[in-house]
Amino acid sequence: MVPTKGIDCAVPLTAEKAKAMYAAGMRFACRYLVPASMAWKRLTRAEAEAITAAGMKIVSVFQRGTNDAAGGAPNGTRDGKAAYQEAKAIGQPEGTAIYFAVDYDAQPKDYDAIEAYLRAVAKELPGYHVGVYGSYAVVEEMARRSACSHFWQTYAWSKGKLSKSANIYQYQNGQTLAGHTVDFNDGLGNEGWWDTNPQEVDKTVDKAAAEKVIGVLGALWTASGDKQVQTAAHYAANALRDAVGIPR
Repeated sequence: MVPTKGIDCAVPLTAEKAKAMYAAGMRFACRYLVPASMAWKRLTRAEAEAITAAGMKIVSVFQRGTNDAAGGAPNGTRDGKAAYQEAKAIGQPEGTAIYFAVDYDAQPKDYDAIEAYLRAVAKELPGYHVGVYGSYAVVEEMARRSACSHFWQTYAWSKGKLSKSANIYQYQNGQTLAGHTVDFNDGLGNEGWWDTNPQEVDKTVDKAAAEKVIGVLGALWTASGDKQVQTAAHYAANALRDAVGIPR
């Protein structure tokens, strides 16, 4: 698979810069869901519309400081609530992902707290998928623990390794593109991105057939000991439920 090229940046993109990014080959932009007190880096609805109009997808990431995840569940509850409020304010569709940053060289002693953080986040984000941004070791460990469903790996602290679980790979920091400071990323599939175009619901899916497939996916989840297979089955079943209006 050929990776999809994209960027992440702290400072918001103007419509002109978003168009320039697209012209340079970028197809997604990772931007920040943060409280109003951090307005200098905050993604707004207007910016999301500009990114969409330029032809790019949006990846949402929540980050206050670099190591908030080390604070465990209390910080996860706080940040999950804030991220949900921001996502709803800008109109991020449900069924897409919000990544939460572990922006430091986390060590094994931190892993239990990071897991607790992510699980607490998830309780505050009904309808959204939770992702984590971090090093190879963080991605590998959180994937092994099934602490979340999406993984954005940075090359920093990763010692040249790339996790097979990574959906996005940040491979270069501190670059300049269209006069804007950005980091370069590769989209590797199932990124959880979104745009501001109206969401169309496919009502042609047969409910009875969907229920049968959901049953098969449930049997697969039960029989498989592979966490990645279980995760895929879980989200495929939920996608079918959403498509035909079956409560999760």
